[in-house]
Amino acid sequence: MFSSNKDYLAEYDSLPDAEKYPQVLKWMKSEPLPFFAQLRTERPILVTPECTLVSHFTDVRDMLQMPKIFTVDLYKPKMGVTEKDPGYLMAHDDDALHYREKSLMQGMLNRNDLPAIRKLIAESGADILKNANNHIEIVNQYCRMVPAILVQDYFGLDEVEKESLIEWSFWNQFDVFHNQPFDLNSPEKSQHIVDKHSEVTVKLQSYMTKTMVRKLAIVKLDETKNLLLIGWRIIKGVINKLLGKKTPVAKDDIISRMLRSSFAEQVDFDLVRIGVNAGGLLIGAIETTSQAVSQVIEFILERPELLNKAKTLAADSDTKAFDDLVWEALRFVPISPYMFRQMSEDYELAKGTPHATTIKKGTNVLALTQSAMFDPYAYDQPDTFSPGRNFYHNFTFGFASHDCLGKYIGMEMIPEMVRQVMLMPGISSDGSIDYKDGPFPEQYELQWK
Repeated sequence: MFSSNKDYLAEYDSLPDAEKYPQVLKWMKSEPLPFFAQLRTERPILVTPECTLVSHFTDVRDMLQMPKIFTVDLYKPKMGVTEKDPGYLMAHDDDALHYREKSLMQGMLNRNDLPAIRKLIAESGADILKNANNHIEIVNQYCRMVPAILVQDYFGLDEVEKESLIEWSFWNQFDVFHNQPFDLNSPEKSQHIVDKHSEVTVKLQSYMTKTMVRKLAIVKLDETKNLLLIGWRIIKGVINKLLGKKTPVAKDDIISRMLRSSFAEQVDFDLVRIGVNAGGLLIGAIETTSQAVSQVIEFILERPELLNKAKTLAADSDTKAFDDLVWEALRFVPISPYMFRQMSEDYELAKGTPHATTIKKGTNVLALTQSAMFDPYAYDQPDTFSPGRNFYHNFTFGFASHDCLGKYIGMEMIPEMVRQVMLMPGISSDGSIDYKDGPFPEQYELQWK
């Protein structure tokens, strides 16, 4: 078990109330595993003045399976939920909208597409690295750029600069997941993040409106072409004259799939809801992928034996063993050590155990998912790096009703992006990831022979 000579809880108990949670936040950022190990052993549910931390695997799993009690209400103001606007499905807990729209979107993100997605990622990543002249700032030129290509080519948010897509994803992710009360941002910093989120939201909404109109026209014209073959040449000529270019043809991307699909009025999935969900695909795809890939690459490069193993596995056409290595690395360096929820009512967690705790309504709760993945209940010898572990006990993509919509795409994209980097001969880094005082990797220099 990860251990330290430091007695975290003794130090915590000695601090004034105003200093307790700030110190906890520092430990979670700088030395999470030994801190979490002591929590699991001595105080599995830690009640701080700011929020409550839950560290055992069984308790984390239990709370994430009760979305009506452990809610995502903190998402609501960040995801546009008002009395008149339901916002995005992630801000809903096991209600009709969440169940319906997540199901519809899972159908659109057909898992039969995964081989083609992996091929797109492999080719895009290899092309970027090939043209990098043996040196690259990997975060901005690769880790953010490759998922932006996926967003354009597969999701269908095209005819816009990749840099804009990256910016829109960045500020949405920053405000929703790293600008909460327990992040302890200064009022000035917090407001700046909110302002940037609002600014990019206006741009994203404007873009989505234009894109929906453009793609709907293309889809309908494509349908008309199929139904009215006799008059198509005349229609095509008129369209070419109006557009001043060749007649566009509907592509097979997710937005076009949604627009080509017919939904009964009772399904309540109109053009507005299609647009909202299309935007959600962007927001969830870029920054999370970039962080995961950057941190796994650093984790591997800092360990020579692991690097040699990764390079050997990367060269194998069967990618399962390499993928397993990536998921095990992400257990050690996840994009976040926790998921947060807010209590809708009083609830006794871990009932019947010595650490049973009643958590009060309105309390913010951190489910320490990284701690849960190092709990001996979840894995034998959890402190050992051992690829191929039971993925059902892995929280990388969330859990239960709020697991990641794009989970299966991420399970192809993340390891393939890492794999392409490991294929570079003599791959090495000039130092560590620079986060520039923020939550996301911002700069990481790599070179190869």
